[in-house]
Amino acid sequence: MNAVARTQGLPLRGGEPPAQRPWRARHLLLAPHRLGFALAMLLLLASGLWWALVQVDRASGLIGLRYAFSPTLGHAAVMTFGFIPLFFSGFLFTAGPKWLGVAPPLARALLAPLLLQALGWLLWLAGVHTHESLALAGAGAACLGLGAVVLRFWSLVRRSTEPDRLHARTVGVAGLVGVASLALMTGALAAGEIDLAGAAVRSALWGFVVVTYVAVAHRMIPFFTSSAVPMVGAWRPFWVLWVLLLAVAVEVLAVWLPGLLSGPLARAWMLARGLLELGAGGVILWLAVVWGLVQSLKIRLLAMLHLGFLWLGLSFVLAGVSQLAGWGLGTTVLGLAPLHALSMGCLGSLMLAMVTRVSCGHSGRALVADPLVWTLFWLLQLAVLLRIAAALESSPAWLLVLAALLWAGVMGVWALRLSGWYGRVRADGRPG
Repeated sequence: MNAVARTQGLPLRGGEPPAQRPWRARHLLLAPHRLGFALAMLLLLASGLWWALVQVDRASGLIGLRYAFSPTLGHAAVMTFGFIPLFFSGFLFTAGPKWLGVAPPLARALLAPLLLQALGWLLWLAGVHTHESLALAGAGAACLGLGAVVLRFWSLVRRSTEPDRLHARTVGVAGLVGVASLALMTGALAAGEIDLAGAAVRSALWGFVVVTYVAVAHRMIPFFTSSAVPMVGAWRPFWVLWVLLLAVAVEVLAVWLPGLLSGPLARAWMLARGLLELGAGGVILWLAVVWGLVQSLKIRLLAMLHLGFLWLGLSFVLAGVSQLAGWGLGTTVLGLAPLHALSMGCLGSLMLAMVTRVSCGHSGRALVADPLVWTLFWLLQLAVLLRIAAALESSPAWLLVLAALLWAGVMGVWALRLSGWYGRVRADGRPG
């Protein structure tokens, strides 16, 4: 019985199978992760289907979509500011209070700001095709919601007396960068400055999203690994975190600096950036091995975390290669490949792994990646490879369409599956 339970993610102490328990919307308010993750899944599903339709229409013209402004900006914004901050909220108001030794907030206290974000980004997607003002209203609502969540997280940090608050403070600073970037993006779009709006989104990707991922990875991956693989210690000195943050800071600088440089200075920056990215990628790949990448491969859920982190190193290596090749040829050669190795490969894989782990643990299920999740994870890796290939020069248009469809399918199945858990009581009968 226990072997079957571990395979299927069922409770180990018996009880009614989770799938047979009634789904109720009020159960989303039983814990912060339920509400945050459920709204994130809704937006993940909507944005994935939307972008797949855009790509199909671009390739075929069958749908005839019209646009009020750039769908590329619409895509970049919702992928950066949309579902990911909602996942952050679910995780940080579950794990964060434990890090800080303070009482967690009630899910009901987060309802208004999280709904503002979810509804705001749904309005944003509608506004891409109807009217810019609708999109701006959605972005403004999302900015208010995100700001309220960041302030509430800082209130936890201020109440804490724990001596180690570095990870929480790092996440809090990243949240402030996210709010400022979203406000800048909204203002730039209102002023018709599309390039500035795009720069604001890229700044948030690195300064908000990646910084938060790096802080959580530094704290949690060694801990999870040492708990599951006794021969691997929880090695996470703070200098490692600072090195990772320095690498991210270079990428934030790279969003703004090239526009200020020209001629020899621009070429010198391209060379320096390429070398720094290659160096950072090498350090991250080394860190992935030190943290137990090889040992983790025997445990599916743990392997998903480590392979997701591996993509971070690979994205830096690809970016470095692209910059150095561009330094020699006069233009970058890999296009958006490094960006999607980061976003789909690293951020997408870690999202799939971490949210699955938290959802299993806080629904009374075994901490396992069952065959469905394991299959979805590898289909996601295929989608990443297709998207990287689609970024190469002279690649066929169908690669991009296939990558978008595969992303939408993987995330859709995953979202529907886990959303069924959040509206049901825990399988083991415990509160939360």
